[in-house]
Amino acid sequence: MDFTLLIAIVVLALIFDLINGFHDAANSIATVVSTKVLTPLQAVIWAAFFNFAAYGIFELHIVDTIAKVVNTDLINLQVILAGIIAAIIWNLITWYLGIPSSSSHTLVGGFAGAAIAYAGWGVVHSDKILKIAAFIFLAPLIGMFLSYFISVLLMWIFKKFNPFRLKRWFRIGQLFSSALLSLGHGGNDAQKVMGIITASLLVYFKAADPANIPSWAQITVTQAGKIHTIPLWIVISCYTAISAGTLMGGWRIIKTMGSKITKLTPFEGVAADSAGAILLFGTEAFGIPVSTTHTITGAIMGVGITKRVSAVHWGVTRSLLFAWILTIPVSMLLAALIYWIFKIVGLG
Repeated sequence: MDFTLLIAIVVLALIFDLINGFHDAANSIATVVSTKVLTPLQAVIWAAFFNFAAYGIFELHIVDTIAKVVNTDLINLQVILAGIIAAIIWNLITWYLGIPSSSSHTLVGGFAGAAIAYAGWGVVHSDKILKIAAFIFLAPLIGMFLSYFISVLLMWIFKKFNPFRLKRWFRIGQLFSSALLSLGHGGNDAQKVMGIITASLLVYFKAADPANIPSWAQITVTQAGKIHTIPLWIVISCYTAISAGTLMGGWRIIKTMGSKITKLTPFEGVAADSAGAILLFGTEAFGIPVSTTHTITGAIMGVGITKRVSAVHWGVTRSLLFAWILTIPVSMLLAALIYWIFKIVGLG
C-alpha cells in the first residue's frame, strides 16, 4: 500500500510540475511576446529549452527548503498526497480563471495544510513557512525596485544613442534576458517538485536501515544537515516535466502578464526580464523558493513606473495581490479537507 502511495505521489508531483510549467509559462515569455520579439510559439520553445538548461546550473538549496517545510519524521505519505492534490486543484482553478497565482505557495500551502491536519501545528517548521510567506510581498517589491533601477541605468547609458538602432539592439537583448529568466524559472520551480518527491522518499524510508535503502532512493546530506544530492531520475524528470508544461503554454495568463499590467517596449522587456532573473538567481542561492509570478509582475510594474506612475494599471495589480495573499491559506484549507476525506474513507 505504502509503495503504491509513493508511486502515486511521484506521478502526481510530476503532473503538478507539468501544470506549473504551463501555468507559469507566461512569467518568462509574457514580455517577449507582448513586445513581438518572438511569436507565442517561438517564445514557449525558447523558454522550455532554457527551463531544462537549468539542469546542472543550480545547487539543491530550494530542494532542501521544501523537503523540510514540515518534519518528515512526523507525517505519512497520505499527508504529502493530500498536499499535492490540493496544489493541483488550486493551480488548475487559477489557470482557468487567468489568475497568475504562485505555484510555489500553492505547493507549500498544500504540504503544510495536510501536515497540520494530521499532526497539528507543531509539525510545521514555522521559520521556513514565514520566510516563504514574506516573499509574497518582498519578491514583487524587490523585482519592482530592481527593474526601475535597471531601466534608469540603461536610459542613462544609452541616452546619446540612435533610438532606432537601440530598439533593434534591445530586441536582440530581450532574447538573452528572457533566456536568463527562463533559466531562473526552471531552476527555482523544478526544485520545488524535487523537494516534494525527496520528502516522500524520506518519509517512506524513515524507518529503514540506511544500508538497505536502494540506490534509486539514495539521498545524501552535508555535515550541516542540508540535502546535497538526490537521485538523478528525480532531477531529470522534474526538469523534463516543467519544460514540457512550458511548451504547452499558458495563454490565459500571458494576456494578463503581457498587456494588462502595462504596455511594454523591447527596452522595458530587457529591464523587467533582467530584474526578474537577478532576483530568481539570488533567492535560489539562499534557498528561498520565491514565486516567479510575483517576481516578474513586480519587475513589469517597475518599468511601467519609469514612464509615469499612472502607466501601471494598479487595479489589476491589486487584484493580483489579493489572489496571492489567498493562495497559501486556501491551499492549506483545501489540503486539510482532502486529508480529512482520506481519513473518512480509510486512507488517512
